[in-house]
Amino acid sequence: MKTVIMILACMAAIPAHASEVVIAQLQDTYHSDGAGAFSAERGKGMWMQTFKQQESGKPVSCATCHTADIRQRGAHVRTGKIIEPMAASTNAEGLNDPKKIEKWFLRNCKWTMGRECTAQEKGNFLAYFLSE
Repeated sequence: MKTVIMILACMAAIPAHASEVVIAQLQDTYHSDGAGAFSAERGKGMWMQTFKQQESGKPVSCATCHTADIRQRGAHVRTGKIIEPMAASTNAEGLNDPKKIEKWFLRNCKWTMGRECTAQEKGNFLAYFLSE
């Protein structure tokens, strides 16, 4: 029985480890694109920062749809579609595909900030996602 419990515990940790590997690989790419050291604190600050949304003119932030607590589910403000938590601790599987991560950075940065995120900003966001 102990062996089964240990195997299940190890299997549960695999997605979390995989997301750490993917995030490290993306951050290495961002470093080669000129980014400096990444900061979870700066990532959290950007998460809460308010921007004027291009389409509506209303103030928005990442937390508008994702919530201020990245360990919780959010919902898109227009469609109501559920958004899974961004924290690696509660949704490690959501951070396992670098192409999807890049796709969502592109879409969400443009929608929220009115521009693409820089390599530094993306690395900071990922540091924040790992920290929670």
